[in-house]
Amino acid sequence: MFHPDTQFLIDHWAGLSRQTHARAGIPERSALRPDALGLRLPRVFVAERTGDDAVIRLAGSWIETFHGETLKNSALLSLWHVPSRPLVAAALNQTAREARPVVVVALAGASLDQIEIVLVPLRGPDGDADRVLGLYAPMATLGLAKDEPRLLTARVSVSVGEAARAPLALAAVDGRRIA
Repeated sequence: MFHPDTQFLIDHWAGLSRQTHARAGIPERSALRPDALGLRLPRVFVAERTGDDAVIRLAGSWIETFHGETLKNSALLSLWHVPSRPLVAAALNQTAREARPVVVVALAGASLDQIEIVLVPLRGPDGDADRVLGLYAPMATLGLAKDEPRLLTARVSVSVGEAARAPLALAAVDGRRIA
C-alpha cells in the first residue's frame, strides 16, 4: 500500500494517460494542470530525461528546502547516494519505456526516515516521452539536522499497473534482424 499522495499521483496520471491526447499511454506535459495537484505541488518536480539521467527543470519549494539548494538544471541522480544511482536510473528508463508509474522507496538522512518518490512519464513539446513528473511523499515528518547530508538512499523500485507498451522484440526479414 502506497502513501496517499503517491496513490493520488498514480491515479491522476492514469486518468491523463487514458485521454485522447495521450499517445502510447503517455500524456503530454501540457495536459497536466498544476492546480490539480493541490497541496502536493511543493513536493513535485519535473525533469527532462537525458540518457540514463534527467535534468531537473522545475522543483517545488519543499524539495528544494529538503535538499538545501536550488535544483533547477541539476542532475536528478545527483540527489542520490552513488550506490543508489543505478536503481534510480533504471526506474527513470522503465517509467518511459513501459509507460507506467514507478515508485522508488528511499531512506532520507541519518534518521533513515522512509520516503516514496513516484515517477510518471510525460511527453515534451516535441512529442517525445522525455519528461518525468515526480512527487516526494515522506512517510513521516522529516527532521534533518542543518549539517546533515541531503542525499537519498534508494531501497527498492516498484512498477505500478500494466505496462502500456509491448516489450521490445527482435524482428527478422528474410533471416536478417531488423529490430
